[in-house]
Amino acid sequence: MNIIIISVGKLKEKYLKEGINEYLKRLSKYAKVDIIEVPDEKAPDNLSPKEEELVKEKEGQGILKHIKDNMYVVALDIKGKQLSSEELAEFLSQRALLGESSIAFIIGGSLGLSQSVLNRANYKLSFSKMTFPHQLMRLILLEQIYRGFRIINGEPYHK
Repeated sequence: MNIIIISVGKLKEKYLKEGINEYLKRLSKYAKVDIIEVPDEKAPDNLSPKEEELVKEKEGQGILKHIKDNMYVVALDIKGKQLSSEELAEFLSQRALLGESSIAFIIGGSLGLSQSVLNRANYKLSFSKMTFPHQLMRLILLEQIYRGFRIINGEPYHK
């Protein structure tokens, strides 16, 4: 399986980079995983709703140019469906059974995802009703994908 994580913004924090690298290493025995960073747009705190949409749309264009037609696209969206770890494992397993071996997980910037990216998504996934920093979501997502593969393969995992 090929998994691509397309994420807005550069990762700066050393502790997040170390955690992400650890999960990339662990995942290498189950899948090929690539991370693509899309530049984030400057977004001061006092943007109007129209300016926010423009920022999201610019970031969205950067995301969409990395998505190929044959990719199954999962947008991380607070309004998406929440899954347990076991359900995520089943979801990954189903993608493979259906021949959808190229999955792109999309993590938006601080303002979220553009409507054009949400429209392209085959599935919208929420990790919580809470908001997480988009840089931290990379690590959380990788850990859950790793846990999913452990579940699929009947290997022990922490419950």
